[in-house]
Amino acid sequence: MASTKGKLEFFFDCSSPWTYLAFKEIENLCSRLNLELVWRPILVGGIFNTINPSVYESRSNPVKPKATYSQKDLNDWSSIRGITINWPDVFPVNSVKAMRGVFFALDKNEVSKYVESVFYSYWTNNLDISLDEVMAMIVQGIGWNSEEFISFINLDSTKNSLKLNTEELAKRGGFGSPTMFVNEDNMFFGNDRLNLIDELLNQ
Repeated sequence: MASTKGKLEFFFDCSSPWTYLAFKEIENLCSRLNLELVWRPILVGGIFNTINPSVYESRSNPVKPKATYSQKDLNDWSSIRGITINWPDVFPVNSVKAMRGVFFALDKNEVSKYVESVFYSYWTNNLDISLDEVMAMIVQGIGWNSEEFISFINLDSTKNSLKLNTEELAKRGGFGSPTMFVNEDNMFFGNDRLNLIDELLNQ
């Protein structure tokens, strides 16, 4: 197997529709560029609370023309990525259980399958991923033991892993999801920056 050109760290939270869009392309991008993909689950609410509280202000007092355009942009990208986004009844959602579950998926070496199912359940099927019963249904659909999963996400070590990833992103200059780092220090933010990564690394 040929060695990779480097690595791409993908800091992400499934509560973001733009992150769903990025997720649908991130593996293809890394394959094309011969980059090792490193999954880095975070809790984006923790980022907003500490360094980017303006997000909450923009949600409570949206600029109408910008909000209208943002919806169009989301629809356009959804078409390109081949997914359906139905704005969920519960938004924002507490995604902490789902994001802790990524570490369980890493142990199983089935991250992509798990994350795909979480995104689809929330953003397409309007299921509340903050609920134990929804998360149990998701993991059972993958073929995992739901009791084992729920026990794992409630371990102090799992909670700490998510906390440390979130704190690390903030320390490295990140302010939202998705955030990507190429080879440690080259940061990119947002789904639309995947094209920029592609162009820059192909120069």
